[in-house]
Amino acid sequence: MTSVISVFTCSNVLMIKSLTIVRQSASAKQHKALAKLLDQLGFGKGRDWSTETSAGASFLAPVGNLELCLGNEIQPDLWVEVTDIESVHTLAKKSGAGEVDAVTATSWKSRLFHLRSGNLHIAFWQYDQPPKLPFQTVEGELWVTGARIGIVVSRFNSFITERLLQGALDALRRTGTKEKDIVVVRVPGAFEVPIGARSLALSKKDKVDAVICLGVLMRGETSNYEHISDEVARGIGQAAQASGKPCTYGVLTCDTLEQAIDRAGLKMGNKGFEAALAAVEMVSAQGKLKSSRRGQKRKVR
Repeated sequence: MTSVISVFTCSNVLMIKSLTIVRQSASAKQHKALAKLLDQLGFGKGRDWSTETSAGASFLAPVGNLELCLGNEIQPDLWVEVTDIESVHTLAKKSGAGEVDAVTATSWKSRLFHLRSGNLHIAFWQYDQPPKLPFQTVEGELWVTGARIGIVVSRFNSFITERLLQGALDALRRTGTKEKDIVVVRVPGAFEVPIGARSLALSKKDKVDAVICLGVLMRGETSNYEHISDEVARGIGQAAQASGKPCTYGVLTCDTLEQAIDRAGLKMGNKGFEAALAAVEMVSAQGKLKSSRRGQKRKVR
């Protein structure tokens, strides 16, 4: 395993900045297939790289752990916990990314399967039942009534963004939001989505409970794509922090038009629909947290 760890020392404290695992693909075909599979499973897209002699596809995991173990068992290079192992297994077999074993039970109350692509060995696994946690858990529901939801949508590439908008509206209708409680704001392009979201979230007139941000960015021949996508993501996060209102991310960042179409309701679901569900869940969770705080105050008094 080739690991790249960036560290620096400050006041005798070792501070790890990042950990990267690098594996060489067996062939260009498998490289493309495995990159597509990881993208479909929800890995965040990192910065791809290319030189005169090599190229790489970078992916960011939502949660990372480093584990050390004892014993003689051969350990995979990567363990990926999933929520629906049967669906992931089917997707992996169809991907052509490498050799895929059958799903088997383990001695630690879970199921897993292995994928081997060149010299990369990945284990995908899922608990039979999630372990009980020793603390209280607050989760939002996918149903709210009486909430007011804002949607900021980019007009640029409207043949894609309109599909995202329809997906978001469909999700809101299915989860209890009435059409009279939906505010749609249209902005010129994806770069203007964050300021639209911030203005709407802070508006005293509309008083929305959450904002869904929709747009699309496609990679061109210049570095403009990276700069804009970074600023859009940062701006949406800042809008949420400044307002205290959930601002969910439904902006597509794609290499090709085909990818954008797939993620706007064709093969890969609809990102607008997913962003709307996230907004509904966050509104529900915030409501529960506020109720919990009020209850605690009453107990103190």
